Amino acid sequence: MIKEELFTAVIGDIMDKLDLQHQFLPPQIRPLQADMRIAGRAMPVLEADVNSDPLQNGFQHLSDKPFGIMLEALDDMKEHEIYICTGASPTYALWGELMTIRAIKLGAEGAVVNGYSRDTPGIVASNFPVFSYGPFAQDQGPRGKVIDFRLPVKMDKVDIHPGDIIVGDVDGVCVIPKHAETEVIRLALEKARGEKIVRQKISEGMGAKEAFDKYGII
Repeated sequence: MIKEELFTAVIGDIMDKLDLQHQFLPPQIRPLQADMRIAGRAMPVLEADVNSDPLQNGFQHLSDKPFGIMLEALDDMKEHEIYICTGASPTYALWGELMTIRAIKLGAEGAVVNGYSRDTPGIVASNFPVFSYGPFAQDQGPRGKVIDFRLPVKMDKVDIHPGDIIVGDVDGVCVIPKHAETEVIRLALEKARGEKIVRQKISEGMGAKEAFDKYGII
């Protein structure tokens, strides 16, 4: 239903009115293709640069694993979940084609990474929604490791908890907190359906102010 009727702009407007005003991920996170849309439950993944403090302080047991526990995180994905990764510096790819193939097999909805992705032709051909800073082939293997997953993470000002709803399209990616999802989706559907009426009225010649005064939407 979210994919069919809603989009990030209307969801964001509703969350603003509910005083959820820091729910959009950084604007440099874009779909690999403009027509990619994503909606599913968050499966947060925490990445760290190999030489970063988190890896040195308490995660030494991952030092011999080329990707940390990335493969374990990937294999743990459930149907309709979204792999959402943050914590690393944006200097290497956090997602690729083979990860895509595995995620599709598990019934995942897509991937959102706070950094780059690679193997772009293969991902695009698979029609699997991936949102990232864009294509960049440098591998994470010697540079970063997944150090944990299924835990709360923060991306800029946005708190992301396991099970939150992630919605993405060409205008960005937003996070609907689980505790507010019913109200947000209900109100967003009302607004989206109302916007269709206003769009029609303006197309027929109604003025913008008249439309706003009558419908409260513009």
